[in-house]
Amino acid sequence: MNMLTMKNRFLLVLALIIGLTTACKKKDDDPQPQVQLPAFRTNTIDYNTLTPTTSYRTSFLDKNGDSTVDRTEGRERLRMFKGLFAYIGTATKDGDVIDSATISNLFANENTAFTGAYADLNGNTFSIKSATAASLTNKQDVDNFLEHAFGRMAYISQFSGDVASKGVPGKLGTYLVDENGVEWAQIIQKSLIGGYHLDYIANVMLVAGLNADNSKLVAGKNYTALEHNWDVAYGFLSINDIYGLNGTADGVTPATNGGESYLGAYTWEYNRKNFGKVHSAFLKGRAAIHNNDMAEVQNQAKIIRNILEFAVGAAANGYMVKASNPATVEASRAHAFGEGYGFVYATRFCKLTGCTDAFSNGLMNDLFTSSVTNFYDIIASQFTGVSNKLKNKFNIQ
Repeated sequence: MNMLTMKNRFLLVLALIIGLTTACKKKDDDPQPQVQLPAFRTNTIDYNTLTPTTSYRTSFLDKNGDSTVDRTEGRERLRMFKGLFAYIGTATKDGDVIDSATISNLFANENTAFTGAYADLNGNTFSIKSATAASLTNKQDVDNFLEHAFGRMAYISQFSGDVASKGVPGKLGTYLVDENGVEWAQIIQKSLIGGYHLDYIANVMLVAGLNADNSKLVAGKNYTALEHNWDVAYGFLSINDIYGLNGTADGVTPATNGGESYLGAYTWEYNRKNFGKVHSAFLKGRAAIHNNDMAEVQNQAKIIRNILEFAVGAAANGYMVKASNPATVEASRAHAFGEGYGFVYATRFCKLTGCTDAFSNGLMNDLFTSSVTNFYDIIASQFTGVSNKLKNKFNIQ
C-alpha cells in the first residue's frame, strides 16, 4: 500500500469523524420539542394573587375565559339539609304533628317528600342518607341512630301544646322536648352537621375525593373530576362566592358569619380565630388543582379539615358548659344540652383529631348512665367531666 493510499484512507476516516461530530453537535443544539399541555392547563395560577376577598366563582377560568367552577351539587346537598329541617321545624314553630316516615323519605330522597320551595330536590339522584357517614364502615349504625331520632321527633310533635316537665313531653319554654328533657330536633341537626356536613366535606370529598382524575376534562364539561370534587366541597359548605361574605385576613374575625348555615355558621361561632383561613384554603387548594400541584392540594385540604373539626369539638364543649350552669334557666339548659349532645355525637367524624365511635359513645355514656336516664337528673360534674375530655381531645384552651 503506497503512501497516497494510506493518506487518502486517513483523510476519509477523519472526514467521517468530523462529520459524525458535527451531526451530533447539530442535534444537541436543536430545540427540544415542548410537551403539549392539555387545553385546560394553558397557564398556572400564582397563589400570591389570591386574597381573602377573592371570589371563588370567578377565579378559575378555562382558555376561553369561562369559569370552570360548578357548585351545583354541593349547593343542592345544602338545600336538602335545609328542606329536611324546614319540615322538622314545623313541629316547634307551627305546632304541626309530623310523620317519621316523611322525615325518613326526606332523608333518603324517596317518594317525592320535598315540597314547596324544595320540591325540585326530588329530582336529584343523591340524598342526605347516601352521603351521611359515608366514610365509616359502620354507616348503618349511624343511619339506625338517626331513624330512631326521627321516630322520637315525630312522637313529641304530638305534645307541642303541652308544658313539659320531668316525665312529661311538651314545650319547655319555647323548646319541644320529650319526657326526658331531650330536644330531638337539635340532636338530629347537630348529629347531621357531623355525619352529613362535616363527614362528606372533610372525610369524603377532601380525602377519597382527591384521588379523582385531574388529567382530562369530564365529558361535556370544562372541569376535571378532581376540580369538581373540590367545588362540591366548597358549594356544600357555603352558598357565597366568598365564604362568610366578608372574608378576612388570618386571625381577623368578621362581625357576623355572613349568612352561612350549619357547619359553615358554627365554624364562625366556635373557631373564630381560624374562620378567615377557610376561604383562602379553598381558593389555594382549587388553584393548586388547576396547577396540578397535588402536594399543595393536600396541604390546603388538611387546613380546612382541621378548622372544621375544631369547630365541631369546640361547639360540643361550649354547649356542655352552658348546660352545666345551674344559674341558667332550665329551658335554656335543656336547649344547650340538646345541641351539645348532638355535637358530642358528631365528634366521631373528627378523624384528623383522632376521634372515634368509642370516644363519642364514651362521652354520651358519661351523661346518660344506668342511674341517670334523663336531662333533669344530670349534675354539673357530669357536664364538666365531658367538657374536660373534649378540651383535652381538641386542645381547647
